[in-house]
This record gives sequence, C-alpha cells and structure tokens, in this order.
Amino acid sequence: MPKLNQFKTLVLDEFEEEKFHLPPHTHTYYEIIYIKKGSGIHHINNNLLHYKAGDLFVISPDDEHYFDIKKSTRFIFIKFTDNYFNSKQNLTCDEFLIHTPESFMRDKILKETVLKFDEPCKTILKNTVENITKYGEYIDVTNSPIVFYQILSIFGLIKETIRCMNLQMTSKHLDNEQIANYIHQNIYQPKLVQIKVIADHFNIAQTYFSAYFKRTFNISYREYIHNLRTTLIEKRFHNNQLPIKQIAYEFGFTDESHLTNYFKKRKNMKPTDFKKL
Repeated sequence: MPKLNQFKTLVLDEFEEEKFHLPPHTHTYYEIIYIKKGSGIHHINNNLLHYKAGDLFVISPDDEHYFDIKKSTRFIFIKFTDNYFNSKQNLTCDEFLIHTPESFMRDKILKETVLKFDEPCKTILKNTVENITKYGEYIDVTNSPIVFYQILSIFGLIKETIRCMNLQMTSKHLDNEQIANYIHQNIYQPKLVQIKVIADHFNIAQTYFSAYFKRTFNISYREYIHNLRTTLIEKRFHNNQLPIKQIAYEFGFTDESHLTNYFKKRKNMKPTDFKKL
C-alpha cells in the first residue's frame, strides 16, 4: 500500500476523474476533501461512505482511503502538514490551540459518518472552498493569513454540523483535574511528564501548553514538576527507610549522584544532610 509524502506545508489541488488515480493509500499529511460534483463511494478505514456533490471529508495520516467513483467526480483537496498550523500559533484562537485541527481530524466519528450540512452551512462551505482555490490561483497560499482563516472556518462549520447531528466526538477534552492526576501518576517517569508528551496526551498544542498551565494553575509547568518531585523525594528521605540509590532509581534519575546534584540545586543541601534534620 503506497504512502504519499508532502513537503510543502499547504497544497491546493483540484481535478476531475472518472476513475480515481490512486489505489488504497495513506499519507504523511492531512487532507480536507470537498466534492464539487459527482458521486460514488469513499472507502476509508474499512468504512464505505456514499458521497455526492457538497460532501466533505477529513483525512489524517492514520487513515487509509480511496474513492470508488460512480459518476465523474470533481475533487478539491486542501492538503497540509503538521507545520502548517504549528507555524501560525499567533493567528489561532484558544479553542484551536487546546484542541488542534490535527487532533480534531483524527476523530473516529469523522471516518464513519457523512456530515449532513444544513442549507446555510452547505452554501458557506461551497463558497469558502471556492474562495480558497480561487485565491490560490493568484498567490502562494502557504503563508496567507486570509487562506488560513478560511481553512479554520471550515473546521467551525464541521463542529457546528456535528453539534446539529448530535454526534459524540471521541477526542479528549481538557480537564484540569485529569491533567493534575496524569502528572501525579507519571511523576516517577521523567519522559512521560515532558511537555511534548503531556501536550500530545491531552491534544493540546505544545507551544500553548506552558502558557495555559501557568494561567490555570498559577505556577509554571516546569516549576510545578520540580516542586512535586522534590516534595516526594523529601518524604522518602524523611521515612529514612530506602537508600538514596533506590530513591534515585524510583524517580528515574540515572544514578545516585544525579539525584544528589538535583536535590542540592533545589534545596541547597545534600540528601545526606537533609536526612539528618
């Protein structure tokens, strides 16, 4: 099964075919696919979705798909990489920073259901897609704020349609208690509490997570992690039942000296001196 690659952050592609030119495939990028005319069956992740003019599909790198064309179909593809939204954080509203378009596009419900846009949304969607492609005839759309906002508006239309259809998204929702619980459960494994890992776990843009955490918890994420880890280590020392080497291993330090240096930096004393207090 072929895997398609794309290196430009944003590519627009419009074409019409009677037989789809690709076999079942995956790709390293994301796609918004608008059906301008025609009909057939969209095969995606072993689901068969009948399509017609005006339908819209979103494809993520996890998906395998192809089109079985029954009536000559004109497609409009809006294809972008991870870097497209990551490079425009300053233009993105908070809602899309918390639940990124990329994580939204991975939602299972969007691969199992054909979205039923109402008439106003259907007209807006058609005009938006045509505006994007028309604009792309004149300029390089990669860095265009106008095109960026037009693409974001498509996600707004999808969300509104999902709400009207009473569909339940499976994506994780941001919950401060869940974030705190995750940190406390994984504090012993440094890799699992790295910003990149926890941001990915909760589908939050990595570049936004630190600012969100500080605003919500009134402390920087890095300081919170250090304070929690140091407090737990102090408790181990107070119990005075475990050797420093074992405590170092428990908290993911490479060796006893690594823990000693970390603790001395945080508390201005060696673990051996602290244990005597």
